[in-house]
Amino acid sequence: MKDQFPFAVARVTRRWRKLLDERLKDLGVTQARWTTMVYLREGGEGLTQRELAGLMAIENPTLVRLLDSLEQQGLIERRACPNDRRARRLHLTDPGRDFMAVLTARADALRDEMLDGVNLADIEIALKVFHKIMDNAEKQK
Repeated sequence: MKDQFPFAVARVTRRWRKLLDERLKDLGVTQARWTTMVYLREGGEGLTQRELAGLMAIENPTLVRLLDSLEQQGLIERRACPNDRRARRLHLTDPGRDFMAVLTARADALRDEMLDGVNLADIEIALKVFHKIMDNAEKQK
């Protein structure tokens, strides 16, 4: 069972992303872009690029390319940071908020379909297991 666990997690993750990508295809965003938008919303608007890169666990140059494309699509904007002229704060635009509403609705529907028949107690146990695994992973740094 332990041998199968990481592969099962990876399969579920890949499937989730593939299905959500299919449901978002008409919006013209890639998985990397919608993931960035989710992290921005969850982390709180007004994050710096460095803070967002830290939350996403990616390198800043990788994030800059993603942000450039999101800005070109009109979904986010970079604003000057009043305390640090070198830093830029990230904000969703009105179209970005509209996009997030559509993303959330479609992601919620997919989540409900994928969790059909799974009871809340099992979900709670799974989340506890994932949190423990992440705690253990953090100790490996």
